[in-house]
Amino acid sequence: MDEPLRALLDRHGGLPTRTLATQVVSAWVLRHAVDTGDLHAWGVRRQPDDEPVHLDVPARSGLRFRPPHLVLHHRHGFRPEPPQAVARRGLPVVRLARALVDAWPLLPAVDRTAPLVRAVNDGLTTPARVGEALAEAPRLARRAELRVLLDRLSAGCRSPLEVWGHDHVFTGAQMPRLRRQFRVRIEGRTRYLDVYAERERVDFELDGATAHGDPRQREIDLRRDALLATRGILVVRFAHRRLVREPDRVRAEVLAILASRRAE
Repeated sequence: MDEPLRALLDRHGGLPTRTLATQVVSAWVLRHAVDTGDLHAWGVRRQPDDEPVHLDVPARSGLRFRPPHLVLHHRHGFRPEPPQAVARRGLPVVRLARALVDAWPLLPAVDRTAPLVRAVNDGLTTPARVGEALAEAPRLARRAELRVLLDRLSAGCRSPLEVWGHDHVFTGAQMPRLRRQFRVRIEGRTRYLDVYAERERVDFELDGATAHGDPRQREIDLRRDALLATRGILVVRFAHRRLVREPDRVRAEVLAILASRRAE
């Protein structure tokens, strides 16, 4: 981060207005600081320019100003220091698990799931830690929806599409117990199977909306499927479009495939 900008942050307790910031650095430097992630400390979601920044402050901090694009949240018992806050790229920020919980009802509906999924996939936090933070926010809006997502992540789902598949295809009557992100070691490399029927040795892969746009990726997938076949594992791929638009048909196919494998 630019040194004058960092000094300004220090002088104002990390809370300078954009007007003050542009008095000591150019607009380009401020933009660069935001774009390179210094002001998006955890890196799990890039914030649009027109979206306000939400700032936690102690309840009796005395901070009452409301500059453009800044929303203050006065929290009782909050102190901007460990264990409630940590330093991230030189800035004091709340712990990631709490940030994900607090942001849940504030984000647009289409953006709520991805930051949490990414944080878990990148090893930055766990569903259990976020669950603990959720327990500290009993009045959180849309709490039940977040609890459901945490349950799905705990079950092994690692993408929004896998969550959809879990809820609409791979659970319920007649469906056997399936393993999510099941780990298989082949030729010295670890492979993760999206949805695995261990008894029937069938791997159901859920291909995202942009899957196979690159022929090279398609070749990688075919090679992987062939390797799994050497272990007696059948790979069945379902495209995003079919999963979302034809969940009942996909479910029927899954049950038929599993029944056929059991009969062999």
